[in-house]
Amino acid sequence: MSEVLEQIQTAFAADQARGFQKVTTTAELPRSYEELTEEWLTEALCGAASGAKVTAFTLGAPDNGSSNRRRVTVAYNEAGIAHGLPTKLFCKASHDLSNRMVLGVSGGAKGEVNFYNLFRPHIEMEVPVSYFAEWNPVSCNSLIMLGDITDSVKSFCDDGTPMDRARAESQMRLLARLHASGYANREVAASLEQMPTWEEFYYRSCEFGLESGIRRAFHEACDILPADVVALGEDGMWDLMIQSVERHGQLPRTITHGDVHLKNWYVAWDGEMGLGDWQCSNAGHWSRDLAYTIATALKIEDRRAWERDLIAYYLAELERHGGPSVTMEEAWLHYRQQLWTALSWWLVTLCPPDGLPDMQPRDTTVEFLTRIGAAMGDAGSATAFA
Repeated sequence: MSEVLEQIQTAFAADQARGFQKVTTTAELPRSYEELTEEWLTEALCGAASGAKVTAFTLGAPDNGSSNRRRVTVAYNEAGIAHGLPTKLFCKASHDLSNRMVLGVSGGAKGEVNFYNLFRPHIEMEVPVSYFAEWNPVSCNSLIMLGDITDSVKSFCDDGTPMDRARAESQMRLLARLHASGYANREVAASLEQMPTWEEFYYRSCEFGLESGIRRAFHEACDILPADVVALGEDGMWDLMIQSVERHGQLPRTITHGDVHLKNWYVAWDGEMGLGDWQCSNAGHWSRDLAYTIATALKIEDRRAWERDLIAYYLAELERHGGPSVTMEEAWLHYRQQLWTALSWWLVTLCPPDGLPDMQPRDTTVEFLTRIGAAMGDAGSATAFA
């Protein structure tokens, strides 16, 4: 990993030495949103729309986190207007060095670009539309331009979003269609090798202090974790997290989202649930997405009432869309085991190490950790590998 980091740092230094340069062809990735031009956007957005051209654009305010986010409003000539080309875009990039390092080393930049280019066209589900997605494997500079869905969805979710049974079942349907595509669609199955495996993604994330952050957070979160998990101690907890990751290498792989907490979901106007933020997407086993979704989306009492029914519903939908036939007994074991790395993803959010940004409000993190912990206690995750 030190070689990869050195490669990214060297490429970033070369970019900086070149100085500010406008880009006019998509053969060049902009190194900042200010380098965009009407010519570049015309090539990226107009495609086969005969005669269409971008005539002007405006940049929204910067919004930097795990990626460099920005909204772009685009104006077209008459031909572009007639073709109904997108005028409002939500963009994600890795322009800053810290973003290139995190998204480059983890595989997040490559994974999200590949999801939109290789997988999204073959899967029917409520997911934002991509109009351009590319990354540079040397510099790990990247840019993804999505349709801005702010004005076209009912609501974006957070830890306070009411989740009734119908919305939870909608989540199960989306996950089933996504996961089944890795079994039923030849193009999707063939493209899986272009994605990092879940194990690769997890261990690369460890390069940024994932383990140290998780271990520190474990002690801080002991009062909201179940007693049998706390009794394992720091080393026992980490051992079971690694076993959870390693289990993926023994199970059939499909395309998985990787970070399906409730804040990455939205409610479409037709009531169906949609899923965004695909920078943790990977080739893994379906059970982690399933466990992670149920544990974070639902209030504890609702999860206890609906949990097994939702798993059974998911399994039926998975098979209906071309996935494997899985028994409830088998699925329940996977569910118990895969809650471990759902926990790890939020423990590190509680105590992010120096190599990672402070990604979530503390109240949100505590709420999701409480929900995940309760699910682990109820399911007996502490003995899931016994």
